[in-house]
Amino acid sequence: MTFKEYIGGIFQGIRSLLKGMRVTNHYFFSPGEIVTQKYPENRAQLQMFERFKGEVIMPHNEKNEHRCTGCGICEISCPNGSIEVITKTIITEDGKKKKAIDKHIYHLSMCTFCGLCVKNCPSNALAFGQEFEHAVYDRSKLTKVLNKEGSTLMKEVE
Repeated sequence: MTFKEYIGGIFQGIRSLLKGMRVTNHYFFSPGEIVTQKYPENRAQLQMFERFKGEVIMPHNEKNEHRCTGCGICEISCPNGSIEVITKTIITEDGKKKKAIDKHIYHLSMCTFCGLCVKNCPSNALAFGQEFEHAVYDRSKLTKVLNKEGSTLMKEVE
């Protein structure tokens, strides 16, 4: 290695360092664009971003209806078994047997928040909630039943 190549390598390293520090310097010298939240002091006005992946929830409408058909794809796609779908067989008005969910159990303590259950659900029954405070002394409180008591399947979902 010649002296010219050695000095050229040093200047190339400095140029690369300055290019990488450009974003950091931008946020350091422009305080109007602060992203850091002062938690827990701002707990009352804290707003999480829409893309935030909190706990998995099953949205229900005002009639206590959900979109889960009990197919079990979320349970199959979960890499560590944090979802259990317990189904029951019901008889419809026209006399046919149909599968419906009895309990949709979510083990928050085992979840890695990968999003495969939400992404793979064919009926869009699952979503990510905005709740993030889950500190408890009893691990059993982190096991949740996602379908509400007495909830039914929406009419337009098959």
